[in-house]
Amino acid sequence: MKPHLTPQQLEAFGNEMDALRQRVLADLGKDDAAYIREVVRRQQQLEVLGRALFYLPPAWPLAVAALSASKILENMEIGHNVMHGQYDWMGDPHLSSRVYEWDNVCPSEQWKYSHNYIHHTFTNILGKDRDIGYGILRMDEDQEWHPYYLGNPVYALLLMVFFEWGVAMHDLEVENIVKGTRRLEENKALHAGIMRKVRRQALKDYVLFPALTGPLFPLTLAGNAAANLVRNVWAFNIIFCGHFPAGAETFSTEECEDETRGHWYYRQVLGSANISGGPLFHVMSGNLSHQIEHHLFPDLPARRYPQIAPEVREICERYGIAYTTGPLRRQLMSVARKICRLALPDRATAPPDEPVAVRRPQAA
Repeated sequence: MKPHLTPQQLEAFGNEMDALRQRVLADLGKDDAAYIREVVRRQQQLEVLGRALFYLPPAWPLAVAALSASKILENMEIGHNVMHGQYDWMGDPHLSSRVYEWDNVCPSEQWKYSHNYIHHTFTNILGKDRDIGYGILRMDEDQEWHPYYLGNPVYALLLMVFFEWGVAMHDLEVENIVKGTRRLEENKALHAGIMRKVRRQALKDYVLFPALTGPLFPLTLAGNAAANLVRNVWAFNIIFCGHFPAGAETFSTEECEDETRGHWYYRQVLGSANISGGPLFHVMSGNLSHQIEHHLFPDLPARRYPQIAPEVREICERYGIAYTTGPLRRQLMSVARKICRLALPDRATAPPDEPVAVRRPQAA
């Protein structure tokens, strides 16, 4: 979609966003450092608690709950944000984007390329941002329909259950190998890193820690698998609700040629959606419930997103730029409808008529 703003308005919008970013950067300090260290401490406590409770079979549900919460915090509020470089300014080697390795089967170096660079540079540009459908799903009307997409709901369910594995396989571009646009040999450089990380995670969760509980091995193995499943389902839903509900736009390559800084900010807002909720919900989502602010400022500490969200929204309203947000239930239903609707040929579906939580009129 073409911007409804003039070049001058886009430049002014970009300048306001740049100024907001610089103001937050200048204000970073001990409170931000204390926050992330406290989150790490709580995550470690939950992991120790969860693994300890596996020695008490009646406490198995509590063990799974604690370990699930630990894995969610580590992946979303710690790993994802640390690997974006949000805390590099602290100089803490344990919170450095250059060396951090998260509790996930996807190697951090591989993820930083496909996510930090590809996704955040080409957000929602069809043909460039491979996170649109993850090479598996049809998530936009401009993706050409094929009978394969009749399985869209099934593929989405499988991706949700095995989400960390889907992320790990993302860079292999299996769909392009099938199409013949990528050669299998091009993946050789990725194989060693993926297999090394897969072995490490499998040994930790499915061999070492279960073995430490002796005769309780089967229960502990099942508990670790359950915690990984909970983390996968949670991460999938938060990420999809921030990228694919009604109101999130996509763009063509032609529309983004010679893109200015202001247009890049404009695209980030229109290609994202927020999820409303309370403080605990935002922490457990890694503050990706503020996906708009994250796409605008991926290198700012995520704890700042709730603070700046009202100002971002006010700026967008002044420029007539849609700021899409809504509760988790509404966003989930919107995403589910889209997955099912786009499974069918275009002629078999009516144009989408879904309510958008916040949709502002365009400026003249």
